[in-house]
Amino acid sequence: MSSRSTIEAYKAYTYRRKVMFFTLALGLMAMVFVSLSVGSFQVNLSDAFAALLGRSDDVTSTILWRIRLPRIIGAVLAGWGLAMGGVAMQCILHNPLASPYTLGVSQGAAFGAAVALVILGLGPSGKNESFLAGLPWGVSMFAFLGAFASTWLILFLSQRRRLSPEAIVLSGVALSALATSGTMMIQYFASDIEVASIVFWTFGDVGRASWNELLLMVLFIVPASLFFLLNRWNMNALAAGDDVAKSLGVNAERLRKMSLIIAALIAAVAVATFGVIGFVGLVAPHITRRLVGGDHRHLLPQSCVVGALILLCADTAARSVMAPIVLPVGIVTSFMGAPLFLYLLMKGGYGKS
Repeated sequence: MSSRSTIEAYKAYTYRRKVMFFTLALGLMAMVFVSLSVGSFQVNLSDAFAALLGRSDDVTSTILWRIRLPRIIGAVLAGWGLAMGGVAMQCILHNPLASPYTLGVSQGAAFGAAVALVILGLGPSGKNESFLAGLPWGVSMFAFLGAFASTWLILFLSQRRRLSPEAIVLSGVALSALATSGTMMIQYFASDIEVASIVFWTFGDVGRASWNELLLMVLFIVPASLFFLLNRWNMNALAAGDDVAKSLGVNAERLRKMSLIIAALIAAVAVATFGVIGFVGLVAPHITRRLVGGDHRHLLPQSCVVGALILLCADTAARSVMAPIVLPVGIVTSFMGAPLFLYLLMKGGYGKS
């Protein structure tokens, strides 16, 4: 093949992936407007546009600005962050099953939330008057600490014992089981109201976040996205193996450690804000690999868009399937994600690049 034909083939390769990115982005934008209009209170698109511009009645404006728009932005941010964490973890650990959920980040957050709700008296029962009761974002703060504690333990074990990427995933599974056991122990001694609070928190719900919490998520997600985009070539080298990465001048151990910390941090923020949301960080990268391949220049940003689209579709379905009842989005993602992942396995999508 001549150099000219090689250049033309590369241009066609990049063009197809750019077209795919813009197609996914347009699909996400379209889903945003669909989600604005769908729910127990129907709003047509013209009224939705008018409300966004401040030219609608008070009822429609209140529903869109205080209820639906925060949900939509929360779903997009959480899906973006979880998918980004899934891509990074699968790359640095060389394991297609790696995700924030399988590494114990979500279960650590659930344990932290259970500690806050029951032991520290931040739950609704009121039987334990804690000096932390007036702490803003108290449950979310302890959920974040639980998620980050799981990450720190994995890093500590990997550094102390020089664990392989496969052993890191197994240690995450073990920590996940440990955190789940701790949460069950707390539930056993909790009151009925406290148990209900823990269970409801673990369902996952993107409608919990306020505008301030969404802003906090943006402050975490934007720098993390820039970090991974700037290291997209290094991630390609690392995906080819540590020896290849080192021969190209990439500090594999440092990149793996930093990527794991940042990916777990983003997942911890998302889970601490919205609760446990499974399968998004696992399924979104696999779907995107089948669309654009394993090149992280395209895989990373498009996985984020796919993750945002998956979670937004799941939340829209949760609000409309049994309206006016709103299902927790964590239940819907599990119902959607498990069959979809099995389908990808049967079609040969497991770890395909």
